Amino acid sequence: MLSVVIPAFNEEGRIGETLEKIRNYLGARGFAFEIVVVDDGSRDRTASIVGSLAAKDPRIRLLGGLTNKGKGASVRRGVLASRGEAVLFSDADLSTPIEEVENLLPWLDDHPLVIASRSLPGSDVMVRQPAYREIMGRIFNMLVRALLLRGFIDTQCGFKLMTRRAADAIFPRQRINSFCFDVEMIVIARRLGMQVKQVPVRWVNSRISRVHPVLDSAHMLLDLLRVKFYDIAGFYSRPV
Repeated sequence: MLSVVIPAFNEEGRIGETLEKIRNYLGARGFAFEIVVVDDGSRDRTASIVGSLAAKDPRIRLLGGLTNKGKGASVRRGVLASRGEAVLFSDADLSTPIEEVENLLPWLDDHPLVIASRSLPGSDVMVRQPAYREIMGRIFNMLVRALLLRGFIDTQCGFKLMTRRAADAIFPRQRINSFCFDVEMIVIARRLGMQVKQVPVRWVNSRISRVHPVLDSAHMLLDLLRVKFYDIAGFYSRPV
């Protein structure tokens, strides 16, 4: 079974359509699947919309939350609660269309963690981000490569697939609750000796962004330094 984990914060405008797209596509392709939506303390109708769909379809599950804890915390909660033999984390906006899962799945036999990339040859960026966000992304990726992950040119694409065994090894070790959790999960996988595969995908930028260009950039830099510290201290390779 494939588990699709979706973190959601104030997503009432698109979460219903997103769930319909995922359900229709995976159902038509014959997948056994579940969709786990983690509501990260939304202040709108996100939880009620997902709850209504879940009441009609047992393949949809809602994990509710009273407070906003961050994207990383939501993904961690959803992955650890999922039941599939393969686990896909996807952003709620489906900037990477659900169809791209079939480009990642063939690599899963030899690579416990398979990550989508918007920057590899063969990727198809159909709608680009605003220039300031692309510049932010390039600077962040330069820091990631310099400090932690040489050879990874896009750690932040919100579409990552892993085996059950990898999920159960990586996520109990995670400590980062914010956007930098993507970097942390790759670092943990590498420290545990896992092969990580980068795969080019089709990607369409969403006009709605939860990222604040100043505040979140500062938080991500601090979290990147935290990951570096945890890595040097050996926290990621310790038994859990």
